[in-house]
Amino acid sequence: MGGPDRLSKIVSRMTESRQLLQHFLAALAYRTQKALREAPETFADFRAGTHVRTPRELILHMTGVIGYARTMLHGGDFAPPPLATLAEEVERFHETLAALQADFADETLAARISDRQFLQGPLSDAMTHAGQLAMLRRLAGSPVPSENFIFAEIRTANVSALQPPPAAPDLWWKPDRPPPQPGPGNPYDDEPEGQ
Repeated sequence: MGGPDRLSKIVSRMTESRQLLQHFLAALAYRTQKALREAPETFADFRAGTHVRTPRELILHMTGVIGYARTMLHGGDFAPPPLATLAEEVERFHETLAALQADFADETLAARISDRQFLQGPLSDAMTHAGQLAMLRRLAGSPVPSENFIFAEIRTANVSALQPPPAAPDLWWKPDRPPPQPGPGNPYDDEPEGQ
């Protein structure tokens, strides 16, 4: 039978690299939702330029990339058709993440590529697109608040759309300010943090 004991035995037998890949998927879910959280309705079809994917098209592509990763474990092809709304695309994306998360836990599945290739190929590709979503938010006039991702409450088992709010938001962040140079503390010395 299933249950917590069976799950802990599966997790204990899973390789460390597979556990890290699962955590990467959870980080991808978190960052994708951060880029989408509180986006205006018009964001779904925002096009920054000719031949630039819209956010809805990016999520479709991200689903395709994660589904392609699954073919490295199951064989076959994966070509998801476009869905009517961003919400539907996001739901399918997270379902596909959950399926790959489960695949990584299934020791009976033999992959055609190494864990390193999963990371350097489809997983990194999808994370790049999560960053593109955040960039498109700024270009669409609705920038994403910054935070210290080291302290983000990313739970390996959570690849759903229900992600926690930032644990360590940058208190100095304001949507009307340009992104600052990297560095500690308040990059804007003209006002105290949190004002």
